[in-house]
Amino acid sequence: MNDNGMLFSMQVQLPPLFNLPKSQLQCYAEPVYCVGIDTLSMCTKPESALERFTSVVAWSISTTRPLIYGVAPFNPILGETHHVSRGNLNVLLEQVSHHPPVSALHATDEKENIELIWCQYAVPKFYGASVEAEVNGNRQLRLLKHGENYVLNSPKLLIRFLPVPCADWTGTVRIRCQETGLEAELCYRGNSFLGRRSNYRSIKGKIYDSSSSKTIYEIDGYWDRTVSMKDINSGKLSIIYNAKEVLSGLQTPTVTDPKEVWPSESAVVWSEVSRGIMNKEWEKAREAKTRIEEKEREVLRERKSRGETWVPKHFKLFSSKEGGWDCLPIQNFVPPAPIVIPL
Repeated sequence: MNDNGMLFSMQVQLPPLFNLPKSQLQCYAEPVYCVGIDTLSMCTKPESALERFTSVVAWSISTTRPLIYGVAPFNPILGETHHVSRGNLNVLLEQVSHHPPVSALHATDEKENIELIWCQYAVPKFYGASVEAEVNGNRQLRLLKHGENYVLNSPKLLIRFLPVPCADWTGTVRIRCQETGLEAELCYRGNSFLGRRSNYRSIKGKIYDSSSSKTIYEIDGYWDRTVSMKDINSGKLSIIYNAKEVLSGLQTPTVTDPKEVWPSESAVVWSEVSRGIMNKEWEKAREAKTRIEEKEREVLRERKSRGETWVPKHFKLFSSKEGGWDCLPIQNFVPPAPIVIPL
């Protein structure tokens, strides 16, 4: 569970030898439910808006996970789902479009009055010796108890082939809460072109008041280690994120009721391929993967011949104001899942 998914795989069909034994939907959701410390529920605990905002910043950093160069998850098939629960947090994802590949996420915690609504689609750009994938789509975190809605984006995925192969998160993440007027900018930096690691996985940024543009805190550190926050007025330093604490003690998902697992669940769709990869039975994995891909193409041809348009089951997909894609969940709350993360 140590990667956030090679989004470039959405554009390329890879042989099983270069696949992780899981779907991109699972990689997309893991940073939400695969945690040792529940930083998400901590976002709603503080009394002050500023403390809640810094908690959201820390949680946002926690969703950044190390990448594995040279391997990628499976491209989700249209209508594929991933439904998991951890404590009171219920998470549901659906692949709502295949061309272009768009994934939607809805998560709710009724006890803490927290809701997540995400829509993600990657747009790769090729630069000869590297590929940069801009991860488009808004991520919304709603703290319903406080009437606050936080909107944030994702860092970019940079895959470099030469001179030093690597996969990094780069670019600027912006976090905004319209209700409080607080905003944050976080700049992610990866390896240099020649592979120097002085800024490897570093993060720098600030939290500021959007009405006055006055900086309140400066952010500095490494997202795979610790990130600190400096109070501009007092000079006080405090650690807001410790990767070792948040990512230690991760638990393997368990199935509480196999009969309740949907046929569209990622683990079901890719079960034979994953088993072949884990057993290093590459020919069996290849054949199983080919069957899935051929079946999907056949379903698409049949749907096209009947003049039918596929409609997502759990989300509404529509064009955003920026000309991209956005999603809204059909249900207000995500039900408990038959796949559970032990606490």
